[in-house]
Amino acid sequence: MKIEVWSDFVCPFCYIGKRRLEHALENFENKDKVVVEYKSYQLDPNAKHIPGKDFYETFSELKGIPLEQVKTMNQQVGEQAKAVGLTYHFDTMKYANTFDAHRVAKYAEEKGKAKEITERFLHAYFTESKLMSDFETLISLAGEVGLDKEEVRDILESNRYARAVREDINVARQIGVQGVPFFVFNEKYAVSGAQPEEVFTQVLNQVWEEEREKPILQSLNPSKSETSYCTDEGCNIEK
Repeated sequence: MKIEVWSDFVCPFCYIGKRRLEHALENFENKDKVVVEYKSYQLDPNAKHIPGKDFYETFSELKGIPLEQVKTMNQQVGEQAKAVGLTYHFDTMKYANTFDAHRVAKYAEEKGKAKEITERFLHAYFTESKLMSDFETLISLAGEVGLDKEEVRDILESNRYARAVREDINVARQIGVQGVPFFVFNEKYAVSGAQPEEVFTQVLNQVWEEEREKPILQSLNPSKSETSYCTDEGCNIEK
């Protein structure tokens, strides 16, 4: 089973949804046959870090929401994060553009480190209040998961992997993604949002059973047509 996950490193529910899916997978009988692929998405392509302004102030101004309402909303999100073992520090979080972080993640994927860099970047932003648009921060975090720091520096100082990031974002638009996290199972079953763990468990079991019962491809051959084909045992003409 393949699970594609569209998410952003500054999306609080993406981290929560990721952890809930992981918890569901831990108890899934066929977890060893599941591959999770992370796809790029930007909640705010125009995001910019403004020194001197904290996350609450920036978010309040951008969204036109009163400051106290923003704090209340994020407190509720923080409680959901805590329920799955995560710690969010909204007071010191730094609003940032994530495009370059996604480029580094594409490089990490190429090197077999997609899982590691995704977890590291999310933890860095939500728990450690790292500035995810800062090159030195991204280079350091990439080095922690075993990536070549000089190679990452070269990537950041160029435009490499930008096309791969944009392709993920374009595919998201094409399939109707309007928010993240967004999960696609075997390229045809979609789950949107940070659903409860039991929902992921139900989906995993349902998709597994349905895929086992149905062939991957449905035949469109007319029932009474003549057809010719070859196998490793020889060639046949069927009527």
